[in-house]
Amino acid sequence: MTFDRDALNHAITKHGKVARVLVAKTAGSVPREAGTSMLVWVDGQSGTIGGGALEWEAAKQARDMSEGESRVKTIPLGPSLGQCCGGSVTLVTEVFSEGSVSDGEICARRVNAVAGDIPTADRLPILKNGWIVERVSQSTRPIWIYGAGHVGRALIATLSPLPEIEITWVDTSADRFPDHIPDNVNPLVAADPTQVLRHAPDTAEHLILTYSHEMDLALCHAVLSHRFRSVGLIGSATKWARFKRRLANLGHSADQIARIACPIGDPSLGKHPQEIAIGVAMAMLNTEERRGAMGTG
Repeated sequence: MTFDRDALNHAITKHGKVARVLVAKTAGSVPREAGTSMLVWVDGQSGTIGGGALEWEAAKQARDMSEGESRVKTIPLGPSLGQCCGGSVTLVTEVFSEGSVSDGEICARRVNAVAGDIPTADRLPILKNGWIVERVSQSTRPIWIYGAGHVGRALIATLSPLPEIEITWVDTSADRFPDHIPDNVNPLVAADPTQVLRHAPDTAEHLILTYSHEMDLALCHAVLSHRFRSVGLIGSATKWARFKRRLANLGHSADQIARIACPIGDPSLGKHPQEIAIGVAMAMLNTEERRGAMGTG
């Protein structure tokens, strides 16, 4: 886990004073690992450090802190919190405001810790001698999703909380998007989505699931004419067989066409939008294959 400067600055712009609660060190059985964090503001929060009562109490205390204040606290996860994990977590809570987030690839800050409570670590984050040191996160996985229908919305809900990804969400009209869109999702309105695809980075992972088969085909053609990391298409076996023939007629080789995974996700999970989204997320988290968001196919 890393320090997500962009998410913090966005939250500050939107909500004003924002507290960040970081799990700096763990011992024994705990809900989340060191490096996990959440952002807390007066009437909401994003992210989770887990633990139910631990998170509720940490958020409550964070809201009571003043701008610029920091606090380090080691908490045993036992009967006092109504929990039975048996381990402990050291939380660093800091309150940020506009202009208080530093630049650079490494973010180091002084925090209010007493000597007896300062843990040490051999990898980031490090909390030592009154300093907390973290690596700043970089959005390393650009994901482009075409279509804001039921499956598109399920994908956004499932994928957007994952760390170090940045999603571009494309559709033909602004009123096709929901009222609430997660902070790390960039909605993009384009009457012709193929015209904006050319701006996607060469490392992008594309998911094509619009309301129109013709638009889906045009997007497949455009992606195959552009550098990309992976591409997936929603559809049945019949749709995919027809698309393969039409893409071949457009001049794409069999090897190129085979790079498109259709259907996306894991068909064995079912066809409900959330089931499709779960299958896609499972494939994305398959670090052994690292084939992107496409599943098999």
